[in-house]
Amino acid sequence: MGEKSTPATATEDKKFDVILDNYGSNKINVIKEIRSILGLGLKEAKSFVESTPKMIKSSISSIEAEEIKSKFNSLGAGVSIK
Repeated sequence: MGEKSTPATATEDKKFDVILDNYGSNKINVIKEIRSILGLGLKEAKSFVESTPKMIKSSISSIEAEEIKSKFNSLGAGVSIK
């Protein structure tokens, strides 16, 4: 039983990076989401989005990484998790 819980713990301890690969066709909403997540101003968020690929967040849990990826995928943006 202890052996089965060890891999789950290892997965939970692993940290992931979320990368914005492209903003797709919905650039304005992607900029809004970047502003929301990173707390950037409009100019900084626009520059961030236009300079893809860019790391959105680093060293986060798999759950948080998947949530961020899902948000951006729903906006049509390309996001990867590493």
